[in-house]
Amino acid sequence: MTDILPTFEQFKLSPLLQRAISDLGFSHATPIQSQILHFTLAGHDAIGRAQTGTGKTAAFLITLINDLLIKPPAEERYVGETRALVLAPTRELALQIAKDAEQLTKYTQLRVVTLVGGMDYDKQKQQLYSQNVDIVVATPGRLIDFVDQQAIYLDMLEVLVIDEADRLLDMGFIPAIKRIVRSCPPKTHRQTLFFSATFNQDVLNLAEQWLFQPVKVEIEPDQVTTDTVEQLVYIVSAEQKYDLLYNLVQLEAFDRVIVFANRRDQVRRLAEMLKRHHISCAVLSGEVPQDKRVKTLENFREGKICVLVATDVAGRGIHIDDVSHVINFTLPEQTDDYVHRIGRTGRGGASGVSISFACEDDAFLIPNLEAAIGRKLECTHPAPELLQKAR
Repeated sequence: MTDILPTFEQFKLSPLLQRAISDLGFSHATPIQSQILHFTLAGHDAIGRAQTGTGKTAAFLITLINDLLIKPPAEERYVGETRALVLAPTRELALQIAKDAEQLTKYTQLRVVTLVGGMDYDKQKQQLYSQNVDIVVATPGRLIDFVDQQAIYLDMLEVLVIDEADRLLDMGFIPAIKRIVRSCPPKTHRQTLFFSATFNQDVLNLAEQWLFQPVKVEIEPDQVTTDTVEQLVYIVSAEQKYDLLYNLVQLEAFDRVIVFANRRDQVRRLAEMLKRHHISCAVLSGEVPQDKRVKTLENFREGKICVLVATDVAGRGIHIDDVSHVINFTLPEQTDDYVHRIGRTGRGGASGVSISFACEDDAFLIPNLEAAIGRKLECTHPAPELLQKAR
């Protein structure tokens, strides 16, 4: 594939940005980057349909960082006045984007600030006001707090990025984003980049409102997450699920595992049972305080926790390398949640394994999942030793 995809050198990026990209070990663009960067680096608006794990985050960060580096800032700048804004649906995704932005701007003077809920407002305001800011990565709720307090100024914004638009829609953030966009320069006076995993009519209507003559790039999901992930479905009864989970995570190959369940109470109960059986695990869900969620992810990254039990809040935009297995303790009702879940493993060309448990309560969801990924799932019964009672 790399012999037909362009190298980053071919895009003639700012040398400071190119150096940071090389440090990260990226030589060739991914399919979405190769299709979209020619247009966005020339200043065009863009709407991209792409799943997590395709390189879309780097695509929009490279665009906006390069733009800020080649255009000098206004001579007279005010604190709290940002040049670029990235909106993301969840705190985890916003923090991850900001981390990526820090890595890509490390040789520059550009300053990145993150504004997310669940963390100290005054501390974030202090960061925003300590010196000039170039890139703000924010969740809509917290950004509205800053806009309402007139603590941030968006009237000089050069680049606006709206990431995971379909998720923002699902989570009810669109009224807030409309208010935020009204605080920005008109669409003819800024560059807007808009990404979504799906293009339904509501998403396309928003794109039409907020973008000016955009180019459209679509990357099919089956190119993305499923090629490097072995997918397996175990047919079990509801009573057998926990014993199966316990026996699987005991196996040597299961060294970094994310277990997904649909509801917070299921996640909580599973983690309690695993801990009772002396398995190193932690919970990641919306009810866990933000600082604890950040710490949990760091511990999981560093291998201090072997099993992360999560709701779909962790399924989007969390980049953790070397996740060996994803286990769907309950099958997701939304097919795109399934694609996002299994995309937590098999990242960066590595191989991974996804195992789903299907019982009498949720096996009817399998045909929809198969339709979404464009292939049949291998359904089988687990070996008897995997169903032994957890001791």
